[in-house]
Amino acid sequence: MRILLMGNPNVGKSVVFSRLTGTSVVVSNYPGTTVEFTKGTMKIGEKKADVIDVPGTYTLEPTTRAEEVAVEMLKEGDVVIDIVDATNLERNLYLTLQLLEKKVPVIVALNLSDEAKHKGITIDVKKLEKLLDVPVVPTVAITGEGLKKLVSRLPEAKAHAYRHTDEQRWEKVGKIVEDVQSVAHRHHTLAERLGDATVRPLTGIPIAIGIVTLMFLVIRFIGEGLIANVFDPAFGAYEPVAMRMSEALGSGGLLHNIVIGNLIDGGIDFTQSMGLLTTGIFVPFAMVLPYVFAFYLVLGFLEDSGYLPRLGVLVDSGMHRVGMHGLAVVPMLLGLGCNVPGALSSRILETQRQRFIALTLMGIAVPCMAQLAIIFGLVGPYGIGALAMVFATLFVVWVVIGLLLNKVLAGESPEMFTEIPPYRMPYWGATLKKLWMRIRHFLTTAIPFVLLGVLLVNVLYTLGIIDFMGDIASPVVVGLLGLPPAAAGALIIGFLRKDVAVGMLLPLGLSMQQLVVASVVLAMYFPCVATFAILFKEFGIKGTIKSTSIMIGMALLVGTLLRLVLGV
Repeated sequence: MRILLMGNPNVGKSVVFSRLTGTSVVVSNYPGTTVEFTKGTMKIGEKKADVIDVPGTYTLEPTTRAEEVAVEMLKEGDVVIDIVDATNLERNLYLTLQLLEKKVPVIVALNLSDEAKHKGITIDVKKLEKLLDVPVVPTVAITGEGLKKLVSRLPEAKAHAYRHTDEQRWEKVGKIVEDVQSVAHRHHTLAERLGDATVRPLTGIPIAIGIVTLMFLVIRFIGEGLIANVFDPAFGAYEPVAMRMSEALGSGGLLHNIVIGNLIDGGIDFTQSMGLLTTGIFVPFAMVLPYVFAFYLVLGFLEDSGYLPRLGVLVDSGMHRVGMHGLAVVPMLLGLGCNVPGALSSRILETQRQRFIALTLMGIAVPCMAQLAIIFGLVGPYGIGALAMVFATLFVVWVVIGLLLNKVLAGESPEMFTEIPPYRMPYWGATLKKLWMRIRHFLTTAIPFVLLGVLLVNVLYTLGIIDFMGDIASPVVVGLLGLPPAAAGALIIGFLRKDVAVGMLLPLGLSMQQLVVASVVLAMYFPCVATFAILFKEFGIKGTIKSTSIMIGMALLVGTLLRLVLGV
């Protein structure tokens, strides 16, 4: 049995999904697309049923790729649980009526019922059930209220075959709302006043700056705390084990170089040895994972509290200047964690033009948290001024390239249509489950590429290819960028994992100015192979060549200008 959870965005679908399913959930791409959906299982009596969290949609007449996938998935479902926001009945019932026209059994979960009461909204559930002629169950997904009854009533789900024109549908929605809903006068709550303040530019911009600043302070506090108290002690305990393996393999041989890497002053330096079982596991676990964990924890809180849609509204006019609408802030923020989910989330943008701009800007100027962690490790010791040079350069590049692409590329940027949910405390079960899925995705994608990158570095060095490539690239690496020939190796490895590439700069003894130039160029010049695959899937070979040409050209131009400004 396949149960589909459908509804508008921001109606609590992910929380309902988390409540209904266990921890074994799978995130997959719908066949032939880059659109993700989440699948889990639940028990109904003695039988197991698949539960699928369908991408949010306002209509079954799709305007985005995600909505097209939602319509396709509807053909594969046995039962639809239609999640309806009780605080915005009119908007949500339009999709409900469309679902009732699709000859699939439907049951309605009237979610956020508690918030409707707080807003003075009263809904006659029995009357609504009679008018729709399908079961309607009030729910509060965050607390789990009503979900047991929802599951028990699944067998009562009904299929209909109504046929309405668009005008008739809206007419019927209006009549239903008039018949079942009453609204009493009430004063605004503190949360509602805060909600208004966060979307008005005069108050919203300072609040946004404060939230983003606090976000990165929290990420740094948690990340550094995990490194100091968990990972550094763990690798300190692991170092004698690695030394015994080194002794067993015998120093200087090819196998030793691949497994352990180079000994530094007779010992192992996990940041520089470049062995599979030294640097290969130290980089993803001890240098990157703490910050990735902290970032996704904070991002999950912002998502589930209702702040991100407000941030989208706040930056909407600015985003239009670079060819996108406000919701493009979502792929940019996700890209700070990992460019792959950031690229996948670009499906919320309606047009190919917007997606091209978003993915190109993300590839050029939005370093992932893995790369950020290494940049902090490399440039951070030189102080906040050195870090500011890196990130200010990337921000200016992001704005300038966005303005240029918006001028050059034909087409328009549609207006943003999104529901703004009320502020609410996140349901930590759903937030932590989402955190675990993202961490698992990071580990399964990062570790293989880090190990492959370290292995490739060792093989290329052993065969003399790095030196050979350094000689070929010398006019660019040395002449334009002011870096030593050995930095060419980092540019090669950057295609696999940019964090490993940035880490390769550590043993080269670069000056602060050279590290700033190298960090900016590596951030800009090319996406990692996983993001490149998404680009290729999204835009085809022609669009991918266009996007990567912009990245490489701008990286060389900006790197050269930065070198001249800094006097490298």
